[in-house]
Amino acid sequence: MLGRTINTSHRHRLPAWHVAPDTYFMNPLTKTRFLLILSCCGLVFLLAAILCPAVGPTRIDLLRALSLQSDSQNLDRTIFFVARLPRTLFAASVGAALAVSGVVFQALLRNALATPFTLGVSSGSSLGAVLAIRLGLDRMFWGVSLLPVAAFLGAGATILLVYSVAKSRTHLPTVTLLLAGVTLSFVFSAFILFLHHLSDFTQSYQMLRWMMGSLDVLEYSVTLRVLPFVAVGFGMLLALSRRLNLLTAGEELAASRGVDVARTLKTGYFAASLMTGAVTAFSGPIGFVGLIVPHTLRLLIGADHRILLPASLLIGGAFLMVCDALSRILMPPVEIPVGIITAILGGPFFIWLLKTKREEVVF
Repeated sequence: MLGRTINTSHRHRLPAWHVAPDTYFMNPLTKTRFLLILSCCGLVFLLAAILCPAVGPTRIDLLRALSLQSDSQNLDRTIFFVARLPRTLFAASVGAALAVSGVVFQALLRNALATPFTLGVSSGSSLGAVLAIRLGLDRMFWGVSLLPVAAFLGAGATILLVYSVAKSRTHLPTVTLLLAGVTLSFVFSAFILFLHHLSDFTQSYQMLRWMMGSLDVLEYSVTLRVLPFVAVGFGMLLALSRRLNLLTAGEELAASRGVDVARTLKTGYFAASLMTGAVTAFSGPIGFVGLIVPHTLRLLIGADHRILLPASLLIGGAFLMVCDALSRILMPPVEIPVGIITAILGGPFFIWLLKTKREEVVF
């Protein structure tokens, strides 16, 4: 617990999205405020989960689809529960993981523009998937598709490689971590282009389609496969929320208040990266979710990670569910990859952030 004797003269140098150490006293997170914010976010998530599967090129009667009466001729129910609900739940899992990871990477790197893919996880996952397509491994083996397996292995290898490059004997420098991730992203992108050059038309189309990001799944099993990674990763990150509050104010200050900075950086990096790698392995890279959702919520509810993390989980899931619904109805019967939707929404937001928050970008 921090005392009121903390010198607050440093506050003017802290970006607005950082949490000053004395914030707990100025804007305490009461139980009432916590429950109110979480209830509102939960309501938004629930409404998106119910309404988004009802949206599509084929109109359905939502009340008939949700009817408890079992009717083999109920086409509305079939479309809702078989064709749309699986991908909606998958969208919720992906959006939740990316939003939470964005919050954590912005805190760890103390960079307002950091995203879940800043440290090369997306490029590593894409390289694994592209390599699998080029080698003809995009097939089923014992009922499991090898493509997401290759993508996850690529993401996992990247996580370990970036960490091994950045780690020193005593600590984990965030600047080195950032530079290592960005550098490897460029290297992997070059290899991806090289594999494109060697591939035929069919393989190139498959590579391009995967890299656009898609939520086109028809099985609940896909969501069940990524949920353990999301749940475990979120639990680990939520346990770090108080330490993340102090870490955003600076490593020296956090260490002076008893935070094991090296351990916090290591745990946060691996938990957020594994969450990102797990969902990206099945969805492909979907950008800007980890940028739009965290910053919007900081403007609305503040920067305290104790509430920001669970709120990002819920609103991130709702946001991607809505984007997936838009991808189905903007150009029927053509379905736009959801990665394009998030990029169209996220591009202007990113430019606005650069223009208005330039002084808050910390490298």
